[in-house]
Amino acid sequence: MKGLGKIPFAKKSKVLYLGAASGTTVSHVSDIVGPQGKVFCVEFAQRSFRDLVNNVSKNRINTVPIFEDARFPSRYRSLVSEVDSVYCDIAQPDQARILAENLDTFLKQGDDFLMAIKARSIDVTKDPNAIFRRETEILKKRGYAIEEMVRLDPFEKDHCMVLGGK
Repeated sequence: MKGLGKIPFAKKSKVLYLGAASGTTVSHVSDIVGPQGKVFCVEFAQRSFRDLVNNVSKNRINTVPIFEDARFPSRYRSLVSEVDSVYCDIAQPDQARILAENLDTFLKQGDDFLMAIKARSIDVTKDPNAIFRRETEILKKRGYAIEEMVRLDPFEKDHCMVLGGK
C-alpha cells in the first residue's frame, strides 16, 4: 500500500525471517512462498515462540520455527540452508548489525533483504529519520546496497521498510 518497488521473495523462495514473534507476518510470507517454499522463523521470546509454533507452524509445513537469538546466527546455521531472502523485523538497538551478521552467513550474492525499522524501539529520544539513516549506513558500511526506503506512516508510526541487497 505504501509503494515498495518489489518484494524480494516469491513462490518457492527460501526466506530467513528474523524476529518471527507470534507469526502474523510469517503467515503472510508463508502464503507467498507457497508449499514448495520455506520460511525459517527465528524467535527468542518464549511466549511468542510458543504462539508461533501453536498458531502458525503446526498448520503450515513450509515454516521452520527456530527458538534462538538472531544475534548469534552460528547457533542456528545447521538448521538453515542458504536462503533467497532475509526478512528482519526485530526490535533491537543494534538491528542493522544483527541483520548484517545474518546476511553474511545466509544470503547469496545478488539476493535481497527487507528490514522493518521501528525507530522508537531503537531510541525513543532521537528523530526517526536520523535512526533510519544510521541503520542504513551501518548496512552500507558492511557492503550492502540500499535500494529503497519507505516510511510506513500512517499505518505504523515511526516505522520504515528498507529493501536492500548483497
